[in-house]
Amino acid sequence: MTLTFEALREALRENSQQPEGPARNARAERLLVEAEQLGEPLAVIEALGHQLQAYNYSSEKAKMFVPFSRLLRMWDDSPGDFDAYETHTLHWVFKWVSSGMLDQPHIPLASIEKWLGEMEHRYRLAGHSERAVRQGEFRVARHIGDLGRAERAYAAWLAADRDRMADCHACELHGQGGWSAELGDDAQALRTWEPVLSGEHTCAHEPHAVLASSLLPLVRLGRADEARVNHLRGYRLVRAMESMRGAVAEHIEFCALTGNEARGLEILAERPAYLTDGGDPDSLLDFLSVTALLMDRLVALGLGGQSVPGPAKAADASWTAAELGAHARVEALAIARRFDERNGTGRVSERARARMDAEPLLDRLPLGVRTAGPVTVPVRAPEPTVEPRDLLAEARRLSAERNPAARTAWEALASADIELDALGRAELDDHRAIAMDEGPAESARLFLRAAEGYEAADAPGEAQAARARAAFALAMDDRLAEATAAVEEAITRVRALHAEGAATPRQVAGALLSRVRVGLLRLHDQDGADGEEPGPAAAEALSDGIDALVAFASAHAGDPLVADRAAEAESVRGDLAAHAGDAEGAARQYAYAAELYHRAGLPWYAVEPEARLSRIALHTGDLETAERAARAALDHGVQHAGPAGQTRLRLQLAEVLGAADRFGEAADHALEAAHWADEAGESRGIGAYARHQLGGWLLRESRVEEAAAILESVLPDLSVDEHGDGMVVQTLWWLGECLMTLNEPRSAAEQWLRAAELAKEWPEQRDHAMLANLAGQALLQAELRPEAAAAYERAGELWREVGDTPAYVRTLRVRAWIAGPADGGRALMDAAAEACGADVVARGDTYVQAAELIGDGDAEAEGLGVALSYATRAAAEFASAGPEFRDRRTAAELLAAWLHVRLEDGPAAAELARGVLAEYGPSPEGDAAAERRAEAEAVLERVGS
Repeated sequence: MTLTFEALREALRENSQQPEGPARNARAERLLVEAEQLGEPLAVIEALGHQLQAYNYSSEKAKMFVPFSRLLRMWDDSPGDFDAYETHTLHWVFKWVSSGMLDQPHIPLASIEKWLGEMEHRYRLAGHSERAVRQGEFRVARHIGDLGRAERAYAAWLAADRDRMADCHACELHGQGGWSAELGDDAQALRTWEPVLSGEHTCAHEPHAVLASSLLPLVRLGRADEARVNHLRGYRLVRAMESMRGAVAEHIEFCALTGNEARGLEILAERPAYLTDGGDPDSLLDFLSVTALLMDRLVALGLGGQSVPGPAKAADASWTAAELGAHARVEALAIARRFDERNGTGRVSERARARMDAEPLLDRLPLGVRTAGPVTVPVRAPEPTVEPRDLLAEARRLSAERNPAARTAWEALASADIELDALGRAELDDHRAIAMDEGPAESARLFLRAAEGYEAADAPGEAQAARARAAFALAMDDRLAEATAAVEEAITRVRALHAEGAATPRQVAGALLSRVRVGLLRLHDQDGADGEEPGPAAAEALSDGIDALVAFASAHAGDPLVADRAAEAESVRGDLAAHAGDAEGAARQYAYAAELYHRAGLPWYAVEPEARLSRIALHTGDLETAERAARAALDHGVQHAGPAGQTRLRLQLAEVLGAADRFGEAADHALEAAHWADEAGESRGIGAYARHQLGGWLLRESRVEEAAAILESVLPDLSVDEHGDGMVVQTLWWLGECLMTLNEPRSAAEQWLRAAELAKEWPEQRDHAMLANLAGQALLQAELRPEAAAAYERAGELWREVGDTPAYVRTLRVRAWIAGPADGGRALMDAAAEACGADVVARGDTYVQAAELIGDGDAEAEGLGVALSYATRAAAEFASAGPEFRDRRTAAELLAAWLHVRLEDGPAAAELARGVLAEYGPSPEGDAAAERRAEAEAVLERVGS
């Protein structure tokens, strides 16, 4: 069936709102066929213009020249067929065509110059400024590298008057700032872009493109935090826009040069067609160039063999980073060569090579977002800092100093090809076991082998200390009864050796500490030790073990090798207090333990009690102590804590700052925590929690675009089973808030409805009701009225169930407005009035809305009469509520007066208006009184009284 002209126009409007890409283009082609069947030239003109626009903003940009040529012929043959809008559009798209030709290396430069001249001629005939023409000339000169001509054209562009043919302010500023950046003046580029970045000037593709272009200039100027923000803001905007391949390339380039290769790979994987779509060779060159850059970064990191996304290959073969890098480089240079052959210069190839060979600007810039496939740098053995023959001595020295760097030293020794004696082999086994990298069972075996080695080396005290450590490993392996017996036996033997002078105080204290550690595991064992519930007896045994260690340490107070054992015991005493619910006692013990570590000159061991003190203080609301302890833990642990430790310590401080409403600082530390979680391989665990918190804190700081990017990033990592439905619901809730602020109501509704589905299983249903209510608001703003009505109906039932009558009444009113007076709106208003119960004010408000709904628009006399009855009832309800509701009563009376005016009952309207004037007197006080008097006078003027 052939469309009518109006139906065609509606179809064109609908198609223009669809996502960019082949589907929209195909629909545009079908609509042109429909237009041609109408026999109406303007219909064909509009369909051709739509098709040209669809092609221009897609990967099939090369197709736009055909509809443009046809439009131009139609104009030359019969300009009267074009209305004012289509005349303007034809001249407007001249700019697209001339710049689009420049992006196609098969179009000769002479042809481009000819079309630029044609554009100038036609603009002059139409009375347009030469501003757009000089901008086009500047693009040509800049592209081929004629800097002299470019500078002249640039000056002429800026000097010419702006008129209706000039690009929008945002697009012009993008080009002007880009020229400054190309000339090496990043600061000027950013000054030029500022009105776009700040939102003063925007359009359908800005600030999208400027955000991408600003990334490297910001990094080069040392403004990395701003670059991170612009990446998060900008990539959200361009990721779904097929025509923004050049901007996406800039985001990949930014990732490659700031230590975010994994993020770059993720972006690359989202648009594999960008590597092959040839409709716009210029942006294909950009994309291939940054792909080569990214792959070369992976090769430099030792990841050339890593599988990466790439163009389709035969037999489903995959690409390695090295292969894709080489392929992208060859393809990019081939395209660049075609441009240079066309232009007669080498500029395009020079710029492509420079881009592909760029050196990193930063080693690391945390972005906060997750990456689906993290780049894993192979772990290499630590490089020894001393001669191989001295490695053992260095490891022993660091161990004696209780320096955390000892672990690295022992690892270096293990990787070195050095012959060790029995004692050295025992020590190496001992430290391998302490690391527990291979699990507690293997650690227990290594500890016992170390003990045998110590005995063979005539070090019986260390042998028993190692057996005590083996007992702790057994406890870690859930063999608690066996561990308890083993540690007691080791303690008995090492004490006997100490009495004989064959064991040192450090060895005895170490064995006693192992007993404390085993006892702590028994206390917290949820299943009990061999079926026995850990109750008061376990706590008492642990306390006795702590007392024994502290007493022994006191007797050897002058021995620095015992002090740290006593400090850990005091920290465990804090754990015992916390287990018993004594928060104050636990805090006191953790503070004391940290102090003991500091006295012993071992601040890195104070980190754990300081972190626990911070948690306790946060729990009790002592935010000052919580912050001080969290900062101390971070300061003392930052040098030696690995990625997992960095994550935990930074997140601890972030939570304290968040509790103090210092959301900006909290976000900074959560950002770091998320980065270190990725480094630790914990992106889906604590990393997801860090990003969840980061998104919430950014939202509270009104950094909505950043928050949205972070929350969208973390959602794939969240699951009800692992993180709990509360965390998932909160993330969806926050994301919905972000999307509403960003004017994406449909997407916001989707998040809130997902959250509502989870919350519907909760015992308390207020959150479920609120989420349904929010979804209704978002759907209504998205003009999805039936869906909005359903959401509000769901919310209303929930509000009624939880006993929130005002909220229930509000949902009925909104549903009435959605339905309208002819489709059940009046009945819903009546239901809302009835639900108000004894609340006469709420019922009065409801009657006012009913009057406005029924009397709205083109209501006939019957409808106006019904509306008047509601307005009258509203005034009566407010009157019964008391004199404090006078303003609402008089507003209802004036509403009734205007309805009388529309019913042509001037005397009734005048009577109501005079009554209002009498209420307020000749000199009313307050805004509401002045407004009522002014409106009453307007009624009287209208009826001639």
